[in-house]
Amino acid sequence: MTTGQHDAGKGRRPGRTTATRQKLFDASMELIGERGAANVTVDEIAAAAGVSKGTVYYNFGSKSELIAQLLRHGVDILKARLLGAAGSGLDAPGSHNQADRTQPPVDPLLAMEAMIGQAMDFMAAYPSFARLWVSENWRIPSEWQGTFAVLRGELLEVVGQAVENVAKAYPVDPSVSRGSLETAIFGACFVVGLDRQTYNPERTRDQSVAAIMAIMRGYVLKDAEPRG
Repeated sequence: MTTGQHDAGKGRRPGRTTATRQKLFDASMELIGERGAANVTVDEIAAAAGVSKGTVYYNFGSKSELIAQLLRHGVDILKARLLGAAGSGLDAPGSHNQADRTQPPVDPLLAMEAMIGQAMDFMAAYPSFARLWVSENWRIPSEWQGTFAVLRGELLEVVGQAVENVAKAYPVDPSVSRGSLETAIFGACFVVGLDRQTYNPERTRDQSVAAIMAIMRGYVLKDAEPRG
């Protein structure tokens, strides 16, 4: 069963479910960060979240589906932060503001910098989610491989659109693969953010953002000025 299918067929008290999911997300991420997903039980997650084991099974059906839904929940939080950082949201995936030219356009490089900053803030707020993502995303086979593929695609779409916006506004290096570039930025956000939380807490947020932005600024041709 995919994440989307589970959500579409559930239809259970959305307000209460959202609050319960946030409690379960916070509790699960703390426990999983300590011991890994395989070593955490539903009983432990329910107890840490202050809900009954039956509530977990009622809302999610199984531990596997619980983890899948919590991955979705975490990605939704991250994606909302990234899109919100894109300034006006112009040309962002699913944006309704694409025709709104009442505000001056945001410099796409500054928008990308703001998005990376939001990614660093997310890693600081949810380091256990980042650890779960990095440890399980490339594990073959993984119980949640299909879920990761869908969620990874959604996040890469957001990053890819930001890269596209830069390419529209600046002369860029045509030899750089757009897909490889968005993957490099996406991966760097997780690795740099998690490395800062785990091994280098003395590094500042701005230092981490600047390191990742060096990838993006290398894509823009030297001394290039914005078009138009």
